[in-house]
Amino acid sequence: MEVFTAEILSPVRSSVSPSADGIDVSAVEHARRLRLLLVEDNPADVELELLTLQKDGFDVSGDVAQTAEEFTTRIRSAHYDLILADYNLPQWRGTETLEILCRENLDIPLIIVTGYLGEEKAVDYIKQGATDCVLKDRLARLPVAVRRALAEKRLRDQRRQTEEELAQKVAELARSNAELEQFAYVASHDLQEPLRMIANYTQLLAERYRGKLDAQADKYIDYSVGGATRMQALIQDLLKFSRVGRQEIERRTTDCRVVVEQAMKNLQAAIQESGAVVKWNGLPVVMADPAQLAQVFQNLIANAIKFHGPQTPLIQIDSEKKGDDWVLTVSDNGIGIPTENWLDIFVIFRRLHTRVEYSGNGIGLSICKKIIERHGGKIWIEAQPNPGSCFKFTLPTDPGSHAVQGAQA
Repeated sequence: MEVFTAEILSPVRSSVSPSADGIDVSAVEHARRLRLLLVEDNPADVELELLTLQKDGFDVSGDVAQTAEEFTTRIRSAHYDLILADYNLPQWRGTETLEILCRENLDIPLIIVTGYLGEEKAVDYIKQGATDCVLKDRLARLPVAVRRALAEKRLRDQRRQTEEELAQKVAELARSNAELEQFAYVASHDLQEPLRMIANYTQLLAERYRGKLDAQADKYIDYSVGGATRMQALIQDLLKFSRVGRQEIERRTTDCRVVVEQAMKNLQAAIQESGAVVKWNGLPVVMADPAQLAQVFQNLIANAIKFHGPQTPLIQIDSEKKGDDWVLTVSDNGIGIPTENWLDIFVIFRRLHTRVEYSGNGIGLSICKKIIERHGGKIWIEAQPNPGSCFKFTLPTDPGSHAVQGAQA
C-alpha cells in the first residue's frame, strides 16, 4: 500500500491558507481550553497526541470514544472544539464519524490521525469533510493541522453568522416595506374623502364668488382650487402605487403581443391625437401577470407619446432571449432623458419637468419598476444612437415560450 504523507495531501487542501481572509492560523486562542474528542483505542496514542499539542502551547483536555455508540452519545451530551479520529479501530472505522456528524448536523472539525493511509483514501476523506490527515509517525504536523482546522471553523462560523444577520435584515426590511405600503394605502385611501370635500367647496367658492371680490381674493381662490386638485391627483397616484404592492401576482403564460395590443387600446385616444406609430418585432410568451404587464407597456408607451419631440412619435418594441430571461426593449424618438437622471426617473413623484411643461406627478415609471421587480426582473434605461429614450426590462421565460410574428399599429 502506498503510504500517505503530508506532501500528498497538500494539492487537495481547501482554499483557506495561512493568510486567507486576513486570518493568521498561528494565532489560536491559547487562553481558552480546547476540548477534544479522540476516537482511539490505544491509550498511549491518546496521551502522545495530547502531549504533542500541549508542548506546542495548546491548553487541551480530551475524552475518548471507541465505538460509534459511545461517540454519538458524547457529541450529543457535550461540546467539542475538535475531533481526532484514528482511521481503523477494531470495532469500527473512525472515519465513520463523518457520517455521524453529518447525521447529527454538527460542524466540528475532524482530523484523521492514523499509522498509515493510502493516497486515494486520504483524498476521499478530505472530500467527505475531514479537515486534514496526519500520520502518527509525523505528529509534529498535528499542531499545524489543528490551527488550520480551528481557523477554518472560525471562518465558517463568521460566514454563517453574517448570512444569518443578512437574512434577519432582509426580513426586517421586507416587514418595514410591508408596513410602509400598508400605511401608504390606508393614508391615501382615508385622505380621499376629506380632500374631495375641500376640492368641491373650493370649486363652489370659485364659481360663486369669482369676480365679486377683489383681484387678490380671486387669486387666492384659484390657488386653493389648484392646490386641492393637485393634492387629489397625488393621493390617487399614491393609492395606485400602493395597490401594486398589495395585489397578488397571478403569474401565467402571457403573450406579450396580446398585452401590447391591450395597452394600445387603452391609449387609443392619445395615439390617434398624436399620430403615434407603435411597431414591434417578434414578442415572446412569458410567465407574468397579464394585467400588471399591460400596465408596464401602457406607462412606457404613454410616456413616449407625452414626451415626444417635433416629429411624429415612433415607438419600437423588441425582445431578446438572454439565459433564463427575456429582455424587452421599448424605445422612442422623443426628447430623451439626460444621463444624470437615469436613476432618478424611477423614484416615486420625481419629476424632470415643471407641470407647466408636462402634466403628471411622476408615478408611471416607479409603478413600472415595482411591477417588474415583483416579477423577479429589473428595469433600466440605456443610451441609443438616435435621439429619444430606450427602456429595457427583464421577465422570466416560459418553457414553451415562442416569439410571434411582428406587427405594426
